[in-house]
Amino acid sequence: MVRKGVRIFRRTTKISAIERMRAGENVSELARELKVRRTILYRWIHEYEVKGEAAFRRNPGRPPRHSPKAEWVRTEETGELAAAKQRIADLERKVGQQQVELDFFRQALRQVGAARR
Repeated sequence: MVRKGVRIFRRTTKISAIERMRAGENVSELARELKVRRTILYRWIHEYEVKGEAAFRRNPGRPPRHSPKAEWVRTEETGELAAAKQRIADLERKVGQQQVELDFFRQALRQVGAARR
């Protein structure tokens, strides 16, 4: 399968290549046969060793709207968004307080200047 210039291999193809590498087949020849770089093959074998049977089972792209994973991501984003909005509100409140103080001191300075004249 090809997507935007990137070849995507099926899980069975990757596992087959890994088994052939483990059986002692020449990695360079296998890479030529599959038309991939040797580093890709080594990456596949490393992922398979790390994740075992769970390797290569990912579903690329955005999770469906109803999936628990999507809900977790949405909740996390909502939490971060709520925290950011709260921070913005706090900073706006502080700026408002500073503006009130600045206005007060400007008025006081005007009155002191007027009293001196």
